[in-house]
Amino acid sequence: MARDITITHVRITPIAFRDGPLLNAAGIHEPWALRAIVEIETSDGRVGISETYGDEPMLKVLEQARPLLIGLSPFALNTMEERVRATITAVPGAVEFELAPGSHAAKNAPKVISTFEVGMLDLQGQIVGAPVVDLLGGAVRSSVPYSAYLFFKYAEHVGKPYAPDAWGEGISPAQIVAQAQRMIDLYGFQSIKLKGGVFEPGHEVACMQALAKAFPGLPLRLDPNANWSLAASIAAAPALDEILEYYEDPTPGLEGMAELAKHTKLPLATNMVITTMEDFRKGCEMGSVKVLLSDHHYWGGLRATQTLARMCRLWGLGMSMHSNSHLGISLMAMTHVAASVPNLTYACDTHYPWQEEEVVKGGRIRFEQGSVVVPTTPGLGVELDRDALATLHAQYLECGVRNRDDLKQMRRYDPTFTGKTPRFL
Repeated sequence: MARDITITHVRITPIAFRDGPLLNAAGIHEPWALRAIVEIETSDGRVGISETYGDEPMLKVLEQARPLLIGLSPFALNTMEERVRATITAVPGAVEFELAPGSHAAKNAPKVISTFEVGMLDLQGQIVGAPVVDLLGGAVRSSVPYSAYLFFKYAEHVGKPYAPDAWGEGISPAQIVAQAQRMIDLYGFQSIKLKGGVFEPGHEVACMQALAKAFPGLPLRLDPNANWSLAASIAAAPALDEILEYYEDPTPGLEGMAELAKHTKLPLATNMVITTMEDFRKGCEMGSVKVLLSDHHYWGGLRATQTLARMCRLWGLGMSMHSNSHLGISLMAMTHVAASVPNLTYACDTHYPWQEEEVVKGGRIRFEQGSVVVPTTPGLGVELDRDALATLHAQYLECGVRNRDDLKQMRRYDPTFTGKTPRFL
């Protein structure tokens, strides 16, 4: 019987996969992105899988929490969460906003809960013969739309003889338009986002204007990652008001975003200034944002994402999803929960087009007109490719990267780079 099945083993495998020289407010991506693949095995031989951050601090926390699952039923999500919160204590000193909220130690417990929850839901689906989305209440859409996620980038990494990627340089407005066209041709995306905060606001506005001209009618977004001052964000608003779908995290802090809201017709969006329910309450009271980008990896899982969605509906906020460099297990977890949320009113972010490798059987996840079809097979709908897992684990052992450091990597290109935020005043 299902109630007699228990968790007997938990395996954590760090992996590394190639990443492009993508520029952002913190610096530039390193040649290798890190993730961890977690396998949860049961007494009847099933294996549930999950994907999460693979930096050294996260691996230590996962190892600390691993014994907490042994002996639990895959259905005991509440007990798992209680055990994790009692063991992985909160870390003081969290600041109001983080460039990479998922990297902050204050998020350790929610990150572990999310990781274990996804693997346990995968097991539940296998046991009862239902896709994860059905365990979350059922699908309200048969496919989930994602957005073309553009980056300013260099043609190739410095240092070792890394092979240039297929995307080439992306600096000028014309190059950004070409990048968007290639991404749309490959994946069929119906909206476009540009990761900004890299160059002077005037240049990034010019890139958005070029995109608006090249793709009339397609929803556009710009995300400067809080690297523009309030004054710079206000100054850029008039040119952006007529072309953007939303204006994401241009300036730091709840107060800064609330003040900016008075000077733009655009809805302001965030994944930086609201990352906890306390932030949510303050942000709603202040009128800081109108669109929230959730992320099940650091909000505490798929069920927590649904709770967040209900809060957004209550307060009249639109909803999308944030992304980091990830592979197919993460993408499918996002797809299942996004399919269960009625008020997911904006296409989700995904870095997936920037990755070339994969760890699931069958290879790369397919997009149809910019969307991922929601699986109807039991669990997440994907399985581990063990040969690919071994290859990516070997790359982890050999690459030498253990913690993502975009600032340090950027100093290989520009030794004077400080990483100061906000940089553009």
